[in-house]
Amino acid sequence: MTTCKIQCQLKYKIVQATEFVFLIQVAHHSDQTIIEEQLTFNPPIAWREFQDSSHQNRHIRLHVEPCDHFEVHYSATVERHPAINVDHQQNLNEVVISDLPDEVLPYLLASRYCNSDLLVDMANRSFAWMEPGYSRVKAIEQWIYNNIFYVSGSSDQFTTATDVLIHRAGVCRDFAHLGIALCRALGIPARMVVGYVEIEKFLPDFHAIFEAYLDGGWVLFDPTRLAPVENMVRIATGIDAGDVAFSTYYGEIELIKIEPIISDKLDD
Repeated sequence: MTTCKIQCQLKYKIVQATEFVFLIQVAHHSDQTIIEEQLTFNPPIAWREFQDSSHQNRHIRLHVEPCDHFEVHYSATVERHPAINVDHQQNLNEVVISDLPDEVLPYLLASRYCNSDLLVDMANRSFAWMEPGYSRVKAIEQWIYNNIFYVSGSSDQFTTATDVLIHRAGVCRDFAHLGIALCRALGIPARMVVGYVEIEKFLPDFHAIFEAYLDGGWVLFDPTRLAPVENMVRIATGIDAGDVAFSTYYGEIELIKIEPIISDKLDD
């Protein structure tokens, strides 16, 4: 079990009245326990929290009038206790579609960023011959790591999994989208996870990975290999990046600073 300290700071210039929905709070999840947390705004402002029905992500909603400086501060202390058994994972099987629970079926469908319907031929040529199960999803993760370059600024909010495959470059969300799309193309349910993780070689940012449904549970994979999956503190889960953006806004703003940090890990 590991105790982590989370610090997240966002700074904006609000050009016109804007409605915000933030997704920065640590999730209530079986792999982690929130010991304490605090959320403040400068200047102070009325806000409310709601959870979406599909994933129980913790959204913060508020309205901000024009101002030169608006700041969001979130801090938390979290106990991380992932139940990862490598030997057990290696024996996990895929679940035939007829046996999938109803709530898992949406993670088989093509989505805005994970256009798996366009990758069926490629996925079958590359991975259909492999033994179904954990090792096949691990092979997808390895293929992406070997063939896609991590290049900051190489993609934008419109980049899809097929774009990443064509250009052979992206950032963590693009790696995750491609992994999700290839899994879905093979009939393996997959979805996106975002969270806090310490990555020394890059500036602080939120990190995106994916998880696949195997043997009745969700298993994490990270094609970027930037940090062990068990080190991530989960914020949100979704069909793709459209479900898990740290900030969605309706208005005109300028993002001045984004600084999500995880630190002070102490093993118990």
